[in-house]
Amino acid sequence: MSETLQWLALARGTLDRVAERRKDDAWVESAWADPRTRVLVIEEGRALVLDDGGPSLLLLPPAGAPDGDRYLLGVDDDGVAYFAVTGPLPVIEGTEKAGIRRVGAVLNDLDSGLLTHAVALEHWHATNRFCPRCGGPSRLAAAGHVRVCPADGSEQFPRVDPAVIMLVQDDDERILLARGPQWPEDRRSILAGFVEPGESLEQAVAREVREEVGLAVRDIRYLGSQPWPLPQSLMIGFFARADGDLELRPDPEEILDAAWYTRDELRAAIEAGEIIAPGPLSIAAQLIMRWYGDELPNMPPF
Repeated sequence: MSETLQWLALARGTLDRVAERRKDDAWVESAWADPRTRVLVIEEGRALVLDDGGPSLLLLPPAGAPDGDRYLLGVDDDGVAYFAVTGPLPVIEGTEKAGIRRVGAVLNDLDSGLLTHAVALEHWHATNRFCPRCGGPSRLAAAGHVRVCPADGSEQFPRVDPAVIMLVQDDDERILLARGPQWPEDRRSILAGFVEPGESLEQAVAREVREEVGLAVRDIRYLGSQPWPLPQSLMIGFFARADGDLELRPDPEEILDAAWYTRDELRAAIEAGEIIAPGPLSIAAQLIMRWYGDELPNMPPF
């Protein structure tokens, strides 16, 4: 039986996405005209954030929103509709521009879901403005969730790239942490990689671990998932157990170094400043904390 993680920063959206309403132009226009409707302005992955006892997104009425691409994000339990509109961000005293990495872990559930959804759609539209069949310009449709080619009528839907991320442990309850080639010397994390065509998630876990550090794994167990719209991934978390030979053979193109850590060794390395703990925004931190049994020492706020 699969388990879910206790808390994933970018998987907390609370809205009904009302997918059945996206092609109902009359309903969408009526929702936009409703003065209760709230709008998140988004520009290159950032929104305006207020800090009034805790960060929150600045949401505007439709009349105060700029002209731009408009995306329907959903409806709350009170029937209030939420949209995103692409920038430019207005200048408003008492706000700052911030993106998901900065505030995704500290926003409330509603705001986290709004920002995650809006950033993902903004990036997809910005990088998919032309029809992949004929090369002509496409247009936004379905309240921001489809692009349509006027020339041939083909529809394109937002792309999501599935990626597995796995905490590998051995039978002595040590975990494997590694460092990628572009990372600073004190950064360590668990292994991850994209799913390839024709491959199951479990096959991807086994292949990535074998390719990156030369280990075989067994007992692959799903833990949970969260969107990672930086730019367009879905991170799918697993536990796996090393099987057989535990000698690490890192692929130098993927991994600079890798090592096994007990709980005491990991705590000592973090407290000594040799390793910086992942922030709670990442699914990596949540997987490690599930194994560790508590919050990691010196964990950053985001």
